[in-house]
Amino acid sequence: MPAPPTADVEVPDWVRALGLPGLVDMHVHFLPDSVLRKVWAYFDNASENYGMPWPVHYRTSEPERVDTLRELGVRRFAPLVYAHKPGMAAWLTDWAFEFASRTPDAVPTATIYPEPNVADYLGEAISAGARCVKMHVQVGGYDPRAEELTKPWGMLAEAGVPVVIHCGHGPLPGKFTGLDVFEEVLRQHPRLVAVLAHAGLPDYATALGMVERYERVYVDTTMVGVDFTEQTWPLPADWAARLAEVGDRVVLGTDFPNIPYDYASQLRAIAGWAAADDRLGPDFLRAVLHDTPARLLGLDEQLSEQS
Repeated sequence: MPAPPTADVEVPDWVRALGLPGLVDMHVHFLPDSVLRKVWAYFDNASENYGMPWPVHYRTSEPERVDTLRELGVRRFAPLVYAHKPGMAAWLTDWAFEFASRTPDAVPTATIYPEPNVADYLGEAISAGARCVKMHVQVGGYDPRAEELTKPWGMLAEAGVPVVIHCGHGPLPGKFTGLDVFEEVLRQHPRLVAVLAHAGLPDYATALGMVERYERVYVDTTMVGVDFTEQTWPLPADWAARLAEVGDRVVLGTDFPNIPYDYASQLRAIAGWAAADDRLGPDFLRAVLHDTPARLLGLDEQLSEQS
C-alpha cells in the first residue's frame, strides 16, 4: 500500500496511488451561517462543554471550505444538517437543497425531527431527490422511537435513503442516546439503511454487532481512531480483525470542518486499520474511501460517467 498522508497536501497523491478518482465523504457539515456560528461558539467553549479543548481546524468561509475539500480530492460529499427543535428541520432541508444546487460536489440532504408535519416535508425531500438524511439524537434531545417518527422511518426504509444517525453516547450522553435505543427502531424497520455516525462511539463493538445483525446497517469513520479520540475513547484491540468481517459496511466520514485536527489525520487512521490485517489492505481502503459511500449515495453511475 502507498504510505498514508502525513499532511493534507499529500492526500490527493495518496488517493491517486490507490487508484481512486477521488474521495466520497458521507459525513461533512455545511450549515447556514447563523447556525454554524452557534456551532462554532459551542466548540469554542468545549473545555466547559466537553471537558477538553476543541479548536475548529477549518474555520474559514463557506467558499474556502468547499475549495479545501476539492483540493483534498474529495469528489463528492454529503453536507449534513440537523435540527434541535421543532420547526427547524424543514428549513434546514430547504437550505441543504439550495446549497447542493450551487455546489456540484454536494449531494442534496435532509434532516427530520419528531413533529406533526415530519412525514410531509420528508416525503417532499425524498421526491425531490434527497440522497441522505442526518439525525442527531444527542443534540436534538429526542427519542428516535417517538410515534411521530414511525411513518418517516418506514418511508426511509422503503425508499432506501440512508440515514446518518448520531445515536451513541459520545462525546456526551443524552437522554435518548445509546445504540440499544436505536436498535429498537431497527427491530421495527429492519430494512432501514442506517449509518451509525462515529461508529457508535464509544460503543464500537456494539456498533459492529449491529452491522453483523442487520444487512443494511453501516458505520462511518468520523473521528474514529484519530489521536484526539483515542485519548478518551480508544478502539478495541481487535478492531481491524472485526472490520475484516464487515469491510463493505464501512464508509468515509470526517466531520469536516469542525474537527480539531487536519483531514489527513482521519485518512491515516483508516490506512492504519487496512495495514493491521492482511484481509483488509488496499481493497478495503478503496471501498471505504469511495466505492461504498458512492453506492449508498446513489453515485455509482454518475461517478463512472465522470471518470
